Amino acid sequence: MREQQINEMINVLREQLLAKRPTGGIWKGKLSSSAISTSVSVFALSMVDKEKYTSHIRKGTEWLNTTMHKDGSWGDSIESPSNMTATLLSYASLSAVGAPTQKTKEYLTRKFGGSTDRHIIKGVLDYYGKDLTFSAPILVMCALAGIISSWDEIPQLPFEVSVLPQKMFRFFQLPVVSYAIPALIAVGILRYKKGRKNILSPVRESFINKSLQVLVKLQPHNGGFLEAAPLTAFVAMCMSGAGYKDHIATQKGVGFLVDTVREDGSWPIDTNLASWVTALSVRALGDDIKDKTDLADVIKKNAFTHKHPFTGAKEGGWGWNDLPGAAPDADDTSGALVALYILSGGTYTREIGKGIEWLLDLQNKDGGMPTFCKGWGKLPFDRSSPDISAHSLLAFQLWMNVLPVDLQKKCRASRLRMLRWMNKIQAADGSWTPLWFGDQDAKDERSPLYATAMTIEYLSGAEEPLAHEMIQKGLRYVLSVQNADGGWGGAKNIPSKVTLTARALSALASYPEIKKEPMERAFDFLYRKFKAEELYTPEPIGLYFSRLWYSEELYNITFVLNALKKFRIATGSPN
Repeated sequence: MREQQINEMINVLREQLLAKRPTGGIWKGKLSSSAISTSVSVFALSMVDKEKYTSHIRKGTEWLNTTMHKDGSWGDSIESPSNMTATLLSYASLSAVGAPTQKTKEYLTRKFGGSTDRHIIKGVLDYYGKDLTFSAPILVMCALAGIISSWDEIPQLPFEVSVLPQKMFRFFQLPVVSYAIPALIAVGILRYKKGRKNILSPVRESFINKSLQVLVKLQPHNGGFLEAAPLTAFVAMCMSGAGYKDHIATQKGVGFLVDTVREDGSWPIDTNLASWVTALSVRALGDDIKDKTDLADVIKKNAFTHKHPFTGAKEGGWGWNDLPGAAPDADDTSGALVALYILSGGTYTREIGKGIEWLLDLQNKDGGMPTFCKGWGKLPFDRSSPDISAHSLLAFQLWMNVLPVDLQKKCRASRLRMLRWMNKIQAADGSWTPLWFGDQDAKDERSPLYATAMTIEYLSGAEEPLAHEMIQKGLRYVLSVQNADGGWGGAKNIPSKVTLTARALSALASYPEIKKEPMERAFDFLYRKFKAEELYTPEPIGLYFSRLWYSEELYNITFVLNALKKFRIATGSPN
C-alpha cells in the first residue's frame, strides 16, 4: 500500500513540476505578495507623481485594505502573522494616499507603547539593533509620510563613504550590510538635507553629486536594485524627497516598480528566485528531465561574466535569478554547480572551473561561507552560514575528481577549513541554525531543523571522518525533534509543516542505516496532507533581506518530490 502511495505522489508532483517550467527555459516559480513591498512601492509612486500613477496607487491601496488583518495589522505575506514592520509601513503608506483605520493606529500604539516620535523611533531601532539597513529607511518613510515629525532622531547614514573604493568598506564598520549601498546613498542624502547643518556640512555637501554618480553605476538597466521592490522603492522615495524626482535613478526605479506590479495591485518581495528554484527542481527531478543538455546550457549562460558592482565579487558566480538586478551568491552558485553536475553527468566545462574558483575566493577567514561578500563585517546577513557552507562542500565533492590538479588541492584545503568551522559552531544538541530560513511559529523565529537537515543531506557523500561525526550528531537532533504527527516544525514542539517535514525526510533518507519508522511516519504525514489537498498550502519559511518572510510556490513541490524519491530508494520501493 505505501509503495503505491509513494509512486502516486511522485507521479503527480513530477508532472506538476515539469508543467511549471517555461518551454526551453528555467523555472521561475512565484513568490508570495508582500505587504511591505506593496506599501513601500505605493508610497514611492505617490512621492514621485501621484497623478501619473493614480491607478497603481489605487490598486495597491485596495490590496492593502483587502489583506489587512481584523485588528488592523499586516504580516510580511498574507500567510504571515502580524508584525510591527509590515503594519507601520502600510500605515505610513495609507496615511499618505488614503486613510488608515483607527485599528491600525491602535495596534501600533500597543506595539510601541505609545504613539509619539520617541516611541516609534525607539521601537524601530530596538527591533533592528545595530543594523540600520532597514530601520533607517523605515523611519525616513515615516517622516516623509508625516507619521513622525522630527528628523533629528533618525540615524544618519554616511553616504559619502560610497565614493571610496569598495575594498575599503569593511574598515568603516558600515551600519548597513553589503547589498544596501543604494539605500546608504539615497537615505543618507535625504537625511542630510532634512537635518541640522554644522561645520562639516559643506564637506558633506560636496560629496552628494559623486555619491549620486555611484548610485547610477550601481543601478541595473531595468532600474531594480537587486530585483527588490522595497529597496528600489526606498531609493525612489528618498530621491524624490531630496529634490531629485527627475533624476535618472529615480525614474528608472519607478519604471521597475511599474513593470513588476502584479495584476491585483501587489508586489512580491523580489521579482523571482528563478536560479534557486531551478536548482531545486533539477535535484528533485534528476533523470526525469528530457532536454538536460539544453537546460544545462541555459544555466551556464546565467553565470556572471563580470565583476559585480554591488559586492565587488569577480565573475563566475550565479545569482538567485537570471535578471539584471541579481547579485552572485554562494548558495545559488553551489546550486547551479550541483544542477550542472546532474544534468551533464559530471562533464567538466570552463563555467564549472570559474564557479568553483568563485566559491573558493568567497570563503571567510573563519572557514565558513558567507552569502555575498567576504569579510564585510559582523552584521547578520554578511556572516558565514552552515547550510550555505555545506552546499559549497557538496559542489566541491561532486566536481573534485575532474577539476584541474591545482584546483583540486585548493578545494581539499577549503573543505577541511569549512568542516572545522562547521564543527566548531555545531550546537551541543547537534543542530545548526540557518541564515535565510526560519519558522514563524517559533518564538525566536529560528529553524535549526532546516539548517541541520540541509547540512546533513549535503554532507551525505563526504568522506572526511569529521564530517561523519557531525552527521551523526545532526541526525540525532533531527530524530529528537520529530512531532507526534510524524512531521517537523523549525524546532522541537513547533507545529509541523510540509516543507520542513520534507527537508527532514530528505536528510534521513540519505542515510541507509537510519531506522525506517521515523521516515514512514514522515511520509504518512505528507500523504495525509496530499489527500487532504493541503500539500501546496503556502508556508512562509523563507527569510528575505532584513528578515522579511516569504513563501515560494515551488518549495512545497520540489522539497516533497526530492524527499519522496530519496525515501523510495531508502525503502527499496520499486518505481
